[in-house]
Amino acid sequence: MSELKIYNTLSRTKEPFKPITPNHVGLYVCGPTVYSDVHLGNCRTFISFDIIYRYLKYIGYKVRYVRNITDAGHLEGDRDEGDDKFSKKARLEQLEPMEIVQRYTVGFHKVMEMFNTLPPTIEPTATGHITEQIKMAQQIIDNGYGYEVDGTVYFDVEKYNKEKPYGILTNRKLEDLLEGTRELGGQDEKRGRLDFALWIKAGPEHLMQWPSPWGMGFPGWHIECSAMSEKYLGKQFDIHGGGMDLAATHHTNEIAQSQACYKISPARYWLHTNMLTVNGVRMSKSAGNGFLPEELFSGSHPLLEKAYSPMNVRFFMLQTHYRSTLDFSNEALQAAEKGLKRLWDAYETLLKFEIPQSEELTATTLDTDCLKLIEEFDEHMNDDFNTARVLASMFELVPVINSIKDKTINISELSVSTIRLMQTKFKNYLEDVFGLKAANEADNAKLQGVMQLLIDIRKEAKTKKDFATSDKIRNQLAEMGIALKDEKGGEMSWSVE
Repeated sequence: MSELKIYNTLSRTKEPFKPITPNHVGLYVCGPTVYSDVHLGNCRTFISFDIIYRYLKYIGYKVRYVRNITDAGHLEGDRDEGDDKFSKKARLEQLEPMEIVQRYTVGFHKVMEMFNTLPPTIEPTATGHITEQIKMAQQIIDNGYGYEVDGTVYFDVEKYNKEKPYGILTNRKLEDLLEGTRELGGQDEKRGRLDFALWIKAGPEHLMQWPSPWGMGFPGWHIECSAMSEKYLGKQFDIHGGGMDLAATHHTNEIAQSQACYKISPARYWLHTNMLTVNGVRMSKSAGNGFLPEELFSGSHPLLEKAYSPMNVRFFMLQTHYRSTLDFSNEALQAAEKGLKRLWDAYETLLKFEIPQSEELTATTLDTDCLKLIEEFDEHMNDDFNTARVLASMFELVPVINSIKDKTINISELSVSTIRLMQTKFKNYLEDVFGLKAANEADNAKLQGVMQLLIDIRKEAKTKKDFATSDKIRNQLAEMGIALKDEKGGEMSWSVE
C-alpha cells in the first residue's frame, strides 16, 4: 500500500503522514455552535472528517476523535463584538440558554445520524470546561502574552508576533492583517486592533456567566478548543480539522494561544474543507440560497425540485474532493442519485457472484485491468483522501460486473483472488469507509427523521397553543395511514397502520 499523504494548510503542501505516537492518531475537529439548526456547510465538514476518521481506522490506526460542542462564549462577531449568540436567542424565545443548547444539540445529533456519521470518541462542551479555560488564560497572562482590562482578558497579538508569526496558518503578515481592521480611535480598551478576548466580563444582564480571578464573565470563543484539545489529546496532537472559514481567525488564534501557553504548536497537520455554492453562488442566508438538511430531505425549499435522501446527499459530497468547492444544483443531485443507484446495484450483484471452484487461472488482460483498478482505491485515498477518484475507479468496474451478470463476459476471465478482493474492497469502501447504506436502510432512516421533525413541529405548536396546526399534522398523517399517539409527559409515538 502507498504512503498516506495529507495536504497541510500550515505548510501548503502534501506531506507524508507521520503520527506522533506510532499506530495512534489524535484528531480534533471544531464542532457546531448550537444556537440554531446545523447548516449544510457544517454537515459537509463533519461528513468529510467522518470519512477521514473511518479511513484512518480502516488502515489500522487507533483514533481518538474529539469534536467539541460550542455552547457558550461565541459572540456574533469574530472580533469580540455583538451579542452572545446563546443569550440573544434565549431572550428572543424567552427560554433558558441551556434549553436552546439542548434543542439544537439534539437536532445536530439527529442530522448526523441520518447522514450515518460515526459519533466522535469524545464530544466535550465549552460549558463543561470553564475551569480549564480559566487556567489556560491565566497561564497566558503569566507568560506575558495576555492582559486584563476591567474584568476582560485579552491576548496581545503584536507582542506574540515579535516572537512567532501570528499569520502563519494563512501565510499573511501582521501588517496585512492590520490593514483590514479598523483603528481603535481611543474607543476600545484593547491595546492592539488584532487583540482578541480570552475571557469576557459579563454585565448583570448576561444570562451565562461564571466566577473567575477577573470577576464574573464567560470564555472567549477561541480558547475553548485550545483548552479541550490539550486536555484530551495533549499539548501537541496529530490532526486539527474544520471548515476553511475558521482558518483566518479561529484556528490562527488557537495556534497563538497554544504557543503562548505551552510553547508548542497544537497540531502537526491542519486540514480544511472548502465552501458550498448553489448554482455557482456561495451558499448563505442573506443570498436566500441556503437550505437546511431537513429541507433537502423533505424537498421543501423553493430551490429544490424534489426531496433527496441523506445517502444521496452524502454520496453527492463524496464525488468532490473535500478541499474543492462543492456546488449544489438539482441536476447534480439527481445525477448523484442515479449514480449511487447504479453503483449500489453493481455492488449487490458483485456480492452474489458464485465464485468458480477451479484453480487460479493465468491472469487475463481483464483480470490485470480489474486488479489495477481495485488497488487504486487505497492509492487514491492515500493521496489526501481523494474520494472522488476512488469512486471513478469503482465506476470503471461497474460495466465489468454488469457484463458478468449478463453473461457477456465469462466470470472465468477473472481469477478467484481478484473476484474475492473486489467483493471485499467494495464492501470496505462503500459501507465502512464511505459510510453508505442500502436504499431501503436509507429510506427507513429518512422516514424516521421526517417523522421526528413532524413530531417536534407538533410539540412546538402545542406549546404555543396552536392547536389548529397540531391537529392538522395528526389528521393528515392519519389519512396517510400513520397513527400519531400522545404519550405521558408530552412525548409522542407513531406507527404505520
